[in-house]
Amino acid sequence: MPQHASALASGQEDSVPAQARTGSPATNSLADDPHIAPVAEPLPRRITFLARRDLGNQAAGGSELLIDRIAGGLTAGGHEVTLVCGGPAAERDYRVVSAGGDAGHFLRARKTFAREVGDCDLLVEVCNGMPYLAPLWHRGPTLCLVNHVHTDLWQMRYPGPAARLGRRLEHWALAGTHRANLMVAVSESTASELRGIGVAADRIRIVNNGVEDPGVLLPEAKEPLFLAVGRLVEYKRIDLLLRLWERVRPVTGGRLVIVGDGPERERLEAMAGPGVTFAGRVSEAEKHRLLCEAWLLLHPSLVEGWGLVVTEAAARATPAVGFDIPGLCDSIEDGETGVLARGESSFAAAWCTLSLSAHRRAAMGRAAARRAKRFRWRSTVRQFQAVAAEAAALAAAPGRGR
Repeated sequence: MPQHASALASGQEDSVPAQARTGSPATNSLADDPHIAPVAEPLPRRITFLARRDLGNQAAGGSELLIDRIAGGLTAGGHEVTLVCGGPAAERDYRVVSAGGDAGHFLRARKTFAREVGDCDLLVEVCNGMPYLAPLWHRGPTLCLVNHVHTDLWQMRYPGPAARLGRRLEHWALAGTHRANLMVAVSESTASELRGIGVAADRIRIVNNGVEDPGVLLPEAKEPLFLAVGRLVEYKRIDLLLRLWERVRPVTGGRLVIVGDGPERERLEAMAGPGVTFAGRVSEAEKHRLLCEAWLLLHPSLVEGWGLVVTEAAARATPAVGFDIPGLCDSIEDGETGVLARGESSFAAAWCTLSLSAHRRAAMGRAAARRAKRFRWRSTVRQFQAVAAEAAALAAAPGRGR
């Protein structure tokens, strides 16, 4: 298995769970896609991404997958793509350059860009909380990509003063330093968050995540099987899921399987009751099997940009139960492809109700699979390509100022 595939199978990520795949490696699967046409002028040919991680990073997930799929698709379409990131840099169809460690690379990104890239037709800053402040040091066309605004997450990870500083820095970077640039949001929820902190609505473009054709589907498990997939960090709220399981298990029976790893794993394992399995990092084949066989995908996260694993499960006709939060309200059609709960009791009630109604669960699964067909990576690449061309044209417009 390629290095990036094992990272994805872990379900590790900062913003959204990782993409499951059953075919060829992601770095090659777009290369022969007939739906991606060669680039014609005046689209920006040389595109550089600034992002926290490469897909090969042990903590990579949804955001890294999105950038990889866009970068791979652009490369297949004739663009020259470079990713400047922190941490390890793996071999891709496009160029990947490490600017240093997970935290330190934010300070080295500018010098690394100058030394390793020098110039490009479009610089894409991927802002996942901590910004690179690229418009302050890069004079060329610049685009900002945002999975979700981390407003409420700063206080979960840092003490008061540091959280306030981080929140203000993020908001200033998005609404201030990028005020003359286009912003790519992965969902309408993220677009709304950006508008809420002062980003002009006419600067925001939505580019949804995609999924791949899951291939041959496996039947639902005969006994109740419930699945959660994601990096084991605070805001994914697996601890809440474990508490709700104690209320649900006497009604449904069965197993709760948690796929993924992270700093919260030891604490979560200590509080887990009967019927809970921590699968950790799994292969892509195993992840595919679990997504197919699961009766429900459970997603108790506090915030998401989209919730990519929801669409992964949907492609396998598995409905999801999540909270009515930004991101999940975009990826789940409440009452159609899954349920958006308004509180802990309604989450547990939906979990029990769908478990006890095979007919309703199957109907939601079919609706989810139909909807998932609307989201494919080739469409994501085309959408991004159009925004990239618009960003380059905007930068070239007479009288444009920062």
